[in-house]
Amino acid sequence: MQFRPILFLFFVISLFLGCKKSDSDSIQTNNKTKNEIKYAKGFSIAKYDGFSVLKVINPWPNANKTYTYILQEKKVEIPDSLKSYMVLSIPIQSIIVTSTTHIPSLEMLGVENSLVGFPNLDYISSEKVRLRIESGKIKELGKNKDLNTETIIDLAPSAIIGYGIDNNNPTLDNLEKSGLKILFNGDWNEETPLGKAEWIKFFGALYGKGEKANTIFSKIENDYNSTKLLAEKSTNQPAIMSGAMFGDQWFLPKGDSWGSYFMKDAKANYLWRDTKGSGSLALSFEVVLDKAENADIWIGPGQFTSLKEISDNNIHYAQFKAFKTKNVYSFSAKKGKTGGVLYYELAPNRPDLVLKDILKIVHPELLPDYKLFFFEKLK
Repeated sequence: MQFRPILFLFFVISLFLGCKKSDSDSIQTNNKTKNEIKYAKGFSIAKYDGFSVLKVINPWPNANKTYTYILQEKKVEIPDSLKSYMVLSIPIQSIIVTSTTHIPSLEMLGVENSLVGFPNLDYISSEKVRLRIESGKIKELGKNKDLNTETIIDLAPSAIIGYGIDNNNPTLDNLEKSGLKILFNGDWNEETPLGKAEWIKFFGALYGKGEKANTIFSKIENDYNSTKLLAEKSTNQPAIMSGAMFGDQWFLPKGDSWGSYFMKDAKANYLWRDTKGSGSLALSFEVVLDKAENADIWIGPGQFTSLKEISDNNIHYAQFKAFKTKNVYSFSAKKGKTGGVLYYELAPNRPDLVLKDILKIVHPELLPDYKLFFFEKLK
């Protein structure tokens, strides 16, 4: 559910009932709040004179808590009733992030030089950030579930941006007890392409670059919607299959998932588009073959980067029409210098490019001069 400014204003005002209000408190809380989040369901930003209230609502599925952060501009007093929440002085000067999906937001905002640490540096594909890694300006922090707390404490960043998959985050909890500022980011839990991309505004708020973040997102939004509108000109809907076998099950996107949205908006007939829920379906090979044997195109065949890799892994993949006609497209071949897959890092931030890729694949006549950015046709 998206943020509603009037309800939030009522909530803030109610906090002050029964308490003596100073003149400054009264002025601050009576200012009109402003929330410019349109698609993301996981956070809201309410802006006042001199400070903002950043709420992270659903950082992981079934989160049992809403996280509230007060972003305080210099020399501005915030209302006493908000001081029980984490207060962060902005613009922040240094940061640790824990997901590669956070990197593009820093780069687009021009603040990548503030990044001082990251877990498993090899996953990062960004060329600018890799140069800083190679020069020793960004420290290795281990793994997300086992962060190097001593290094983090020594770095003393202005903020640590974490993510969780459930309500159990002991490493981040311990860092917070050490006096560090921990903020949860739930971009990965958004279902829609524009919802994920809108989290650049989360980072914009931390750096006092809200207007720049809005401008960047508006460009992405307009480009995405223009491509979606172009797809309406298509006269057919090719049948699309996706995913691959992992162990003894075939994993592919559910009908309400992020990946499925792209195929829907590109006017492709994704064969599992009517399944409910986000995330992945786990099916047997036989079930997938029965439904997708004659699919026209295979998009996203797991980690495979060539047709030979696919057939060598499982000779039965060759039964699919899309394999026989060599209409298989993968994003896994485009990697950073140390092996990080570019798609995993940049695609959530640039859904406009993903949608153009999918449209080029399924309706190439609509984008005759466009060259695929993330995907490539396997040989």
